[in-house]
Amino acid sequence: MSCFIVPKVLSGSDLQKALKKIGIKLSDIKKSYYANGKTLLCLKKRVKKRLDKSLFPSRDEEAEIKEIYEFCERYRYLINTERRAEIEATIGEIKALSGVEREIYGRAILGLKGSKEPSRLNLYFVKFGRSRIIDTEISSGDIVLISRGEPLKSDVTGTVSEVRKNFITVAFEEKPPKWVHGDGIRIDLYINDVTFKRMEENLHILQHATGVQRRMRNYALGIWELKEPKEQSFQAVTKLNDSQSEAVQKALGSEVFLVHGPPGTGKTSTLIELILQEVKRGNKVLATADSNTAVDNMLQRLARYDVSLVRIGHPARILYELEEFSIHAKYEKSLEAEAIKKGWEEIGVLVKEREQHSKPTQARARGMSHDRIMTLAARGKSMRGVSVATMQSMAKWIKLDRKIDSLIKNLRFEEEQVYKNIIENADVVLSTNGMIMSDMLKNFHFDVAVIDEGSQQIIPSTLIPIMHANRFIIAGDHKQLPPTVVSDSKELKESLFEKLIDQNPKNASMLRIQYRMHEKIMHFSNEQFYEGKLIADASVKRHTICDFELKEPKRSEAILGCEPLVFVDTKGVEAKEMLAQRSTSYENEKEAKIVSVLSEELLAMGMEPKDIGIISPYAAQVKRIKKLVETDERIIEVKTVDGFQGREKEVIIISFVRSNEDGKIGFLKDLRRLNVAITRAKRKLICIGDASTLIHDETYKAFLEYVKKEGKYVEWEESDEETATN
Repeated sequence: MSCFIVPKVLSGSDLQKALKKIGIKLSDIKKSYYANGKTLLCLKKRVKKRLDKSLFPSRDEEAEIKEIYEFCERYRYLINTERRAEIEATIGEIKALSGVEREIYGRAILGLKGSKEPSRLNLYFVKFGRSRIIDTEISSGDIVLISRGEPLKSDVTGTVSEVRKNFITVAFEEKPPKWVHGDGIRIDLYINDVTFKRMEENLHILQHATGVQRRMRNYALGIWELKEPKEQSFQAVTKLNDSQSEAVQKALGSEVFLVHGPPGTGKTSTLIELILQEVKRGNKVLATADSNTAVDNMLQRLARYDVSLVRIGHPARILYELEEFSIHAKYEKSLEAEAIKKGWEEIGVLVKEREQHSKPTQARARGMSHDRIMTLAARGKSMRGVSVATMQSMAKWIKLDRKIDSLIKNLRFEEEQVYKNIIENADVVLSTNGMIMSDMLKNFHFDVAVIDEGSQQIIPSTLIPIMHANRFIIAGDHKQLPPTVVSDSKELKESLFEKLIDQNPKNASMLRIQYRMHEKIMHFSNEQFYEGKLIADASVKRHTICDFELKEPKRSEAILGCEPLVFVDTKGVEAKEMLAQRSTSYENEKEAKIVSVLSEELLAMGMEPKDIGIISPYAAQVKRIKKLVETDERIIEVKTVDGFQGREKEVIIISFVRSNEDGKIGFLKDLRRLNVAITRAKRKLICIGDASTLIHDETYKAFLEYVKKEGKYVEWEESDEETATN
């Protein structure tokens, strides 16, 4: 198939005209591709037409245009599929579950009373509180739906600013209705459509990229081969180990680099040093992640150093203690802000004055233009039945309206200049990936983009910061959980980090010293997922819960004693799995009771609730365990594996749930899920499960054999529950 290029993006009648000039009909074209600001047109086989040689692309250019076009078309489809799936899942769950059930899953909060909070940063704040403890998956930055108990009948949405023990604060861009300050308020986690739109907008930029943007795109998508790193020496600002130093050295000398950070290895610490080194070299840095939490984590650490920082984003999505770094807070402190504020006040006065005059509506003006009305009013003439008084009143309205429009235009320009200056004067700009495509930031370009949480982002999200920098460094761990995807798309579940590290191992560096786990907890994951390359730092290598001043356990020393690694086997008791009602999620009543018994014992020994974490792969089991272990006085964190990624606790209890005669373990087969679950504990890991079911999978079989050899393997008995509670 012969293909030629039109050096513009053309379609429809414009394309038809361009083709006519070279003697080609639109019907002669078999397929069109659009990329790099050009149109590639491929002729049908039967068409025999001699074209000027200058119209034919090189083989590489043709392949690039086709690949980019097909990539963008494919991911537009996938983004839309994911958007629809998210909307359907959210609305479907609100319809299917009661408010109480949705609250147990952490996606709603009931029985709240709203109270007005002081406005700031041009936002309206409402604090929603109750006496009962709030335990929720809803967090700062989330979009929520506010209702009086029937969420699907409400259209009031806001952004979560703060979540505390007994209240949640929500920010509104427009003044909320008065009823939000009343009783019986319900808050539901909702959908953020803006993120999808911004990913689509970035795909258009990527599709027609030129210059350095094209180079970064082609590196990211594997069209061009990456250059190997050239290590650059540096004088460290922070304390680094050898593997962290090696990662920074290589990253400084690379256009594209990947920092592989297994659990507890100080990935973010390494990125902070890298950012500080880039600033020392005079480079402007864009520091990003998919989540506000990860961005604020970088900001908190960078704030300790003498570096000019600015955080881009909705003020409500930024931690309150970091608000001073927000671009909105910096704007309010600027010299120009007061004058601009007075300008808006003047506009308010003019708007009220304008309201005193007749607005030239279509009916009142009777077809006359604004200029015509002004002329007639100046001459003191009436026309088309409009009196002189009305004509002059409309003229005054038009004059004031024009003045208001002019003032608004000038003030907005002045505001934009202040924001622009703040960004230009910052050494490091911090933002979520999506916010980079906001009007405030999308026209800026940076020397380097440093992207955290890279293995947890879908590819279109990671490509946003990449399209805004001359170099990029991504940090992540593809051996942990992939991006969270609601639709069935396997493609979206593969991160750019994973793709690049598989294709370009020379452009990656793995951090090897871990500072979280006892070496026995670390060992299995190390051998199974990290080729045995991890080393437990001396500070954590042998630490256990016995380093704390705890009481003796009433229950078996084997489970709750000093031993850091324990497996509790339920095969000898009735502990069968079951499908939760109105759900596809599994639960296990017996395992939930065992978790409750052990957590109560740990608390009785003197462990703090905040130091205990409970994990289950299944949301239904999380719901069941929460009912047993949480009280109005205390909260023990109970989450799915996904909810615990990036987190750690002194003690972790895992409920594997699956127990059946067929040996089916469902999505436990995703071994990255196992890796995350068993690497959250610092001093003690207690796993609860039916060994006779789990051993049907080779990896779980190997894990159980490892626990038998190096840890404690205990068979649970019915009498154990009585012993613990007596």
